[in-house]
Amino acid sequence: MSAPDPFVQPAEATAAEAIAAIGDELELFDDWTQRYQYIIELGRKLPAMPEAWMDDAHRVPGCQSRVWLESRTQDGVLSFAGASDAAIVSGLVALLLRVYSGRPAEEIAATDPAFLKDLGLIAALSANRGNGIASMARAIRSAAGA
Repeated sequence: MSAPDPFVQPAEATAAEAIAAIGDELELFDDWTQRYQYIIELGRKLPAMPEAWMDDAHRVPGCQSRVWLESRTQDGVLSFAGASDAAIVSGLVALLLRVYSGRPAEEIAATDPAFLKDLGLIAALSANRGNGIASMARAIRSAAGA
């Protein structure tokens, strides 16, 4: 039996649909405490990342917590695996991968991470976490441009 696929497969057909769905889901909660719980829960559902990838070569610079990212390209589609050592950050990784993983490079490059600000996520985070999620989005978009 092989290990489960660590790469996130998209639930929605497009990045735009994923962003809209995340916005709708966050709207279900009355306050940020409930939204944080929801985001933490998303992180718990991330596919397990192989231990071998949790090294400096896979580490995303600019994040206060430790965050690791791996990408693969298959048939013109980029998929990502990600993990963090912090619960809330794992949830933010899950949100980003829901939007960006399993998409063509052109769609990733065309999807501005401004949605993080539009959904209120950046404002609700500490400055360090806000910088970290921006670093993750840059790393993902950089992989798409490579």
